[in-house]
Parts: sequence; C-alpha cells; structure tokens
Amino acid sequence: MGKPTGFIEYLRELPLDRDAVKRIKDWKEFHLHMDEGKIREQGARCMDCGTPFCHTGQLIGGMASGCPINNLIPEWNDLVYRGLWREALDRLHKTNNFPEFTGRVCPAPCEGSCVLGINAPPVTIKNIEVSIIDKGFEEGWVVPETPVARTGKKVAVVGSGPAGLSCAAQLNKAGHLVTVFERSDRIGGLLMYGIPNMKLDKSVVQRRVDLMAKEGVAFVPNTEVGKNYPAEKLMKDFDAVVIATGATKARDLPIEGRQLKGIHLAVPFLHINTKSLLDDKSGPDFISAKDKDVMVIGGGDTGTDCVGTSMRHGCKSLVQLEILPRPPNDRAANNPWPEWPKVYKMDYGQEEAAAKFGADPRMYCITAKKFDGDDKGNVKAVHTVGIEWAKDDQGRFVPKEIPGTEKVMPAQLVLLAMGFLGPEESLLDQLKIEKDSRSNAKADFGKFATSVKGVFAAGDARRGQSLVVWAFNEGRAAARECDRYLMGTTDLP
Repeated sequence: MGKPTGFIEYLRELPLDRDAVKRIKDWKEFHLHMDEGKIREQGARCMDCGTPFCHTGQLIGGMASGCPINNLIPEWNDLVYRGLWREALDRLHKTNNFPEFTGRVCPAPCEGSCVLGINAPPVTIKNIEVSIIDKGFEEGWVVPETPVARTGKKVAVVGSGPAGLSCAAQLNKAGHLVTVFERSDRIGGLLMYGIPNMKLDKSVVQRRVDLMAKEGVAFVPNTEVGKNYPAEKLMKDFDAVVIATGATKARDLPIEGRQLKGIHLAVPFLHINTKSLLDDKSGPDFISAKDKDVMVIGGGDTGTDCVGTSMRHGCKSLVQLEILPRPPNDRAANNPWPEWPKVYKMDYGQEEAAAKFGADPRMYCITAKKFDGDDKGNVKAVHTVGIEWAKDDQGRFVPKEIPGTEKVMPAQLVLLAMGFLGPEESLLDQLKIEKDSRSNAKADFGKFATSVKGVFAAGDARRGQSLVVWAFNEGRAAARECDRYLMGTTDLP
C-alpha cells in the first residue's frame, strides 16, 4: 500500500508537541497539527508488505501485538497517500466507532508490530488515524446515522466508558433501543473523567456523545445501577443487559501511615480535577498539587496523567516511583518484533517534569515503605527502599529489598497509581453473576455471556485492567453476541 518506495524516500515524522514549559500553563491538548502534505507522505511509507501485522490484534507475551480492533490500516494509509480522505474515513469507520479517541490515547500496538519497524522507524499509524477522523469532522462527513428500522428490543448498557459506548453504538446500529446508565454526572466514563483534558479534550468526547444521542441512544447520567437504580428493575425492564462498568477497584498501598491526609488514589484525583475544570469551579473535595512536593507511586498511563496534572497545578517538586527496572533503550533479545517493544521512552508528563525540574522524574526499582505525618495528620515524607528482582523458591521473580538503600523523601501529596484489581463487586453480587479468580465478571471471550441469562460483560469488567482499544474490541464483540441472543442471528461485524 502507499507509494512502493515511500518507506525508502521518507523518514518517520510526527507533528510537533507544544513547548513543554509553556503547555503546563493550560489544559489544552499538547499535540500540534501536521501539514496535510506531510501526512500523505507518512501514508506513503506503508510498505505493501504482503503480510501486514499491524492489524492482527494478537496477544503475544501477554501484551497486544497489532490493532485489537483490526483496523484496516494498510488500506487507509494508501487512501490517505492518494488524497482520498473520505474513502479513508469510510474504511476507518468499518472497524472503529471512535477513531478520535484511539487516535489520541491508544498506545499504538499497531506501530509496535509494523513490518517496517523490524529495521526502521514504523509508520506513524496513530497520527494518520486521528488526522483522518479530525478531517472528517472538519469537512462535515461525520453525521448522525439512525437505524433504518427498530427491533423493539430494549438493551441496558451499564457504564459509559470505552466498552459501554462502543457496545451501545453497535447495538443501536442493529436497531435495538439502547439505554446507557452512568453513575457520574457526565457520560464518557474513563474517557471523560479518567483521562486528563490535555490528552483528550472533553469537547471531543461530548461531540461523540451528542452524535450518539441524535442517533437514538438514550443516556442516563447520575444513576448507579444497584444503588439509586435497583438491579431487579434493570432485569425486569430490559430484554438484555451489558455490564461495562470497568475495573475501578484500585490497588492500594497498605503501609504504615496510609491513613494520613494527602495520600490519594490516582483516579479520584484525576476525576475531581477534570470535573473542576469542566464546572469552572473547585469543589470542597478538590485535590491540589500547587506548591507541594508530589510523589506519584506507580507508572503506566495513569501515573503519567498524575504527573502531567500535578505539573499544571504548579507543584514544587515531583518524583515518580517505579518498582520495575528501567526499560532498555532498544529492544532486548527476549522482546523481538512483532511483540510490543518494551523500551524506555518519555511520555508527555515526564517530558514536562524534565523540562521544568531538569530530569526524568522516574526512579526505578524502588518502593515506598512508610509514610510520615506532621502533627496535624498530613503526610510530610515517604520512606523508600531500593529493590532487586530475584527468583523465589518456585522460580517466580519477586522484589527483594536492598539493605542500605533506604531514603526519606519530602512529600505533601502522594498519588497511588498502581493499577486496578477488578470491578466493584456490588452490582455483580446483586445480579448474582459468577466471577472468575480475579473477581472479574466470568464470561468467555468471544461469547461475553455471563452466568445470568441475557446478561453480558465486556471490557475491563470482564478482562481486568487493559487498554482502551481492547475495551472497544470487547464492546463491539459483546454487542454482536447480545444481538445474536436477542434476534437469533446477527449482521454486526
């Protein structure tokens, strides 16, 4: 696809980011736009590689390799190169309900398995994707598409995050009457309140929600099924139910001093911050990093978002503790293509901290041992210790403390971003849904049916904490199986 010699003629280029020091003064998206001619050149780098791996969506070594929603990447790369943007948008929408989201926040496992990436920088797939959908909105090509006919079947989707929205969109296309329940005051789940505005502007989320509402999807915010909406009523009023509540039970750090004020789980910190931004006011529960020594414990996207948010608050200093070793600069021998490349990189938050404070804020192979407080019950310092990874008696790698590496670091705000343990269990228990060994809703991948007839589960609520793009995969697939259950057959992809 693309130009046969494009991968030889053109180097990989991405749009510039706004200056790291300047962008922490606001909450606007930090990426700049790229000239259309340059984007077409990047599309030309797609190789006509014969057997593309970019769209395979496999799990290799426990991580995604290729696009989990099987985007037709070589096809729309070629169409962009040829200037056929409308046709590229049509190809993109065949597999992806919300490319404006994946093009902004997906970590791009497609690029990790790009064939060109074996011995050269891969194609800029993610940027081409978001450029296609942004142009589609700019040109007015993205419009509400209401179903031709209604089936009369009613489906409840519990949760309006990535899995819930993609499931609702597909079920609505099939002609069902879809109602999406969301406990927060705004629709979008993780997309609205879990990802900061500078990475995903909330007007982009609201634009898609408004579009879905015009297509016939009913949204019910401020409603937590199992609390202020009885679970029994859900089963009585709807022909089928899809659980897409996410894996919101965060991993905590139960060490000495955890009860001190100023120690918070990451997602509430991010949620409250975005809500204050959208409401244009700070409520009594607002958590500020201004003029504080901040410690973020944990990595991943959530840790990075805590770093970026703290930088915009105007923190005094910032460190980020990672229990794992620093990744290598290049692929290790045991991490070959087309596996996801486990290599060192600076994400936007770390770039900003480095620009202001002079160095990457991350410290590797280190963990917190104890929190110290002041006489008012506020956290003031964190005791840490270095660790090394060694095999235990059963051959598993476990962290072991290194004597003599103890430190005490100042911190008046500690943010815990250590991942998630599974979904909150109240709704699953009320519906008597069987759970797996990790407390997720038990439902086979590909079928998505739970132990309760007519109830399906998708996304993190079923698979545990994972990528946004896997949630989209599962939401679409659960919609297909729900449609099959309701109608006896399905035409959904």
